[in-house]
Amino acid sequence: MIRIVHLADYPQHQQQVIDWQWQAFGGDNSRAFFASVVASSMRHEGLPITFIALQGDKPVGTVGLWRCDLISRQDLTPWLAALYVEENQRGSGLGVQLQQYVQEHCRNAGFEQLYLYADFSGYYERYGWQYIGDALDYPDRPVRLYTRSLSNGS
Repeated sequence: MIRIVHLADYPQHQQQVIDWQWQAFGGDNSRAFFASVVASSMRHEGLPITFIALQGDKPVGTVGLWRCDLISRQDLTPWLAALYVEENQRGSGLGVQLQQYVQEHCRNAGFEQLYLYADFSGYYERYGWQYIGDALDYPDRPVRLYTRSLSNGS
């Protein structure tokens, strides 16, 4: 059975999450960036928040809820960010479970919209995310911008 929990309650998995985020989303010199985001989420109030999926005691995925994940669109908040599922868990529905967990957390916190960006299409649309246009990731990489309404149980 897989449980989704707050990383702050399981600090022993902090380095694993940093490694996943850095390897999946970072570049040569960005490990410190991801370490900083994860370190600032090791508390129970405010944003960012990092959640992890545990199978027994083993982390198998992670997702973040960040104030902003795209520098060029700081007008939008909050963001589902850094969704990562360990390779041997892909295709099991864990990515969807992580998305749903963040959505429910946001609803409970009173947010009406949630945002994310991706440099690919086809995945998030299958799970109710709506493409709302293109944007630029730093410094000039085109990405696709998505939103999800959190009202009325959607």
